[in-house]
Amino acid sequence: MPVHVLSEGAGPGAQVPTHLTRIPISLISTSTDYSNRTVQGKVVRKCPLVSLASDNLILKIIIQEEDSPPDASSPNPSINVILLGALAKDSNQAVNQGVSRPPPPPPPRSPPAAKRSSPLCAEVSRATKAPKYTYVRLDELTAGSVVNVYGVVVFFKQPFKTRGTDFCSSLKITDQSNEKIGCTVFCEKLEDHPKIYQIGDIVRLHRVKTQFFNNSMTLVKTFGFSVVAFDGVEGGSMEPRTSSRSFHFSQEDRRTVEELRSWAANQALLPAAPTIALSAVQPKAYFDLTCQLLAKAAVDTTCTLLRVWDGTRSPHTLLKVMVEPNVTEGPSSFSQEREGLIANVLVYDNHVEYARQLKPGDFLRIYNLRAIPGSSKVPGLTSSQQEEVDHLAFHLHGGTAFGRGIRILPENCPDVQQLKRVLEACPEDDEDDFSELNDSALLEIWSTPPESLDAEAVECSAERSCDHSTQPLTLSEVKRSDPGRVHHVRVQLRSYEPRRLHQALKLYCSKCTSMQDVPDDELVAGLFSEASQDSAPCSPPPWALSGRVDVPGNSPGSPTRTLSVHLSTELVSKQLMFLTGSTLEETCRLAAGYQNIVPVRSAGGRLALLDPPAPFLFRGRKRYYGCERCSEAAVREPSRPEGVEQIDEKILAEALGVQLLQHVLLMKLELQDATDSLDVFLWRDAESFFGVSAEDVAANQEAQNSIHQKMDSLCPAGGSTGERPWMDLCLTAYGAEDDGGQNQTCYQICNSTITSTPSNANPS
Repeated sequence: MPVHVLSEGAGPGAQVPTHLTRIPISLISTSTDYSNRTVQGKVVRKCPLVSLASDNLILKIIIQEEDSPPDASSPNPSINVILLGALAKDSNQAVNQGVSRPPPPPPPRSPPAAKRSSPLCAEVSRATKAPKYTYVRLDELTAGSVVNVYGVVVFFKQPFKTRGTDFCSSLKITDQSNEKIGCTVFCEKLEDHPKIYQIGDIVRLHRVKTQFFNNSMTLVKTFGFSVVAFDGVEGGSMEPRTSSRSFHFSQEDRRTVEELRSWAANQALLPAAPTIALSAVQPKAYFDLTCQLLAKAAVDTTCTLLRVWDGTRSPHTLLKVMVEPNVTEGPSSFSQEREGLIANVLVYDNHVEYARQLKPGDFLRIYNLRAIPGSSKVPGLTSSQQEEVDHLAFHLHGGTAFGRGIRILPENCPDVQQLKRVLEACPEDDEDDFSELNDSALLEIWSTPPESLDAEAVECSAERSCDHSTQPLTLSEVKRSDPGRVHHVRVQLRSYEPRRLHQALKLYCSKCTSMQDVPDDELVAGLFSEASQDSAPCSPPPWALSGRVDVPGNSPGSPTRTLSVHLSTELVSKQLMFLTGSTLEETCRLAAGYQNIVPVRSAGGRLALLDPPAPFLFRGRKRYYGCERCSEAAVREPSRPEGVEQIDEKILAEALGVQLLQHVLLMKLELQDATDSLDVFLWRDAESFFGVSAEDVAANQEAQNSIHQKMDSLCPAGGSTGERPWMDLCLTAYGAEDDGGQNQTCYQICNSTITSTPSNANPS
């Protein structure tokens, strides 16, 4: 029987099988198998035996540990034990409240009789109370004990992979005693390691074991280990950094952190500058860099290239690195202005594995980075690369000496917030948007065969709206120029794609820089039909008012359908409706009377958004879509920001976890002059070029007609070259790669606008 009743005065191991190992109650967690473990304590509470259905029995007892080891984190811990079936029946007869060896003085107070007979659901365990932790100063540690400590970090190493399954990290801490103690942590999961960002951070270690190693005291992780880290700067954030689902942080802990911060500041333990900006890095220096990752590429199995920036410009000429085609994650090229702010960091050996987890856009801190002056040739490249002289290269060497490594910093980190402010102050990169689409998808997105269109005639031309002082060039001269330049040309439009202009409307994700076609009504209607067939019961969210709405038929005499709706309690005045069971046609009709309609379905008894590529929001004739790759959709109540009368699509998308897709216009134009012809893209400045927004084009027939008229005037169907107007355009040239990995120069129209007049207007 798993429960053994000890007689008065029985020894610690009496009547307990020898193969079982006793474990203190304070060290019990939900992540360990206890099949060969045992606990011992006094029964301080025994509840009445309860009979359930099918003659099942249940008994609850509370066991309190009386002889807690001296290293336990809380005095006299207790646990609730639930016994079922025959075990409950036997234990009810054998176990009496108070059974155990005589407790040490003072004896615990017996609970009142009324509480002894209270129902099971009214019992409150002592274990639910916040534990009282005691902490040991670092100069008072004795070998062989399990303790809780606070300390200021004076050295640390980021987690690195061991030969086994664990990662290992190490740190050295000190406190007001000026004793410096090392701590080594082995954990299988990276998130369980201390989240140390810089020297001076404060850590709280629970349940670490003290031992002598190499004639010095060290701390090692033991059963029940947990760690919490804090910013070490005086007046800094008190937000704890931990992966624990629950932890205790009291006012006393807050005072301890503040005292350590103040003491460390007076001791000059914090570095004067935690990191160095790129603009201040000198040759031969070792430094820590806080930066944002823009792109990365594998050089070979032992080296990875990280392209980073911190918003400052190095006064030195920096290393340029060539990489093989199709290995870059993130934009493959940037504008000339942005390139001047980017540093190429070469990461070697054991750091390559961690670099594989990094994503463009991550904020990083790179520790013990080395600035190497002189000439260098990056190894591992099969393509030709000339050796560069008098440049500065940044290397993160292999190993973990001097804390060498990489750490991803969270968005709420104070250093990240400061970095964001610096980056936002940098001039915007006019070419970033289209350079992120310099891949084969952009070069081959046009597959529609030429086709004529009927439209009303207007007379159009085009003029530049830029302030560049560049002299106009012929197209043959433009083709001989290098990428990264702006050109002025005087040209005619020879042809354009797609001829079906509605196919020029695309959906663009600014986060992953993907572009896709707008889904047609047949596909979307099918998704609505599938969702409406799911009639499983669904619990409405607690913040919504549930009801029904009548939807008239689409023709006189058609039956009226009644649909279920959920209205936001905060936005109930026709601002937001969650609609279930509707068809696409019914949703469009209802959208005329409500400002925002979110179509939803039943999924696992809860409301969920329809599967992509169905729109997540209808606003009148406008539909809004989310990126399937970047969204983490969930039906939640949006909150209206203070001072905002009406919510818009951006607020709703953020509340629903949807990465909003942007309507854009994308076309390919073939230009010509007397010297040559040239294919160019029209995307980034397409809205200013046509004088209409892509969002209006998606929902407004008048905006669609406007584009038809202008394109027919610039390139009339069947018309001769002499009938086509001349256009003064501004072009941007940039580098790209095709599917075969070959470099090529692409061109895009920018800073140009179509001017039009009715065909019957008198010339001025």
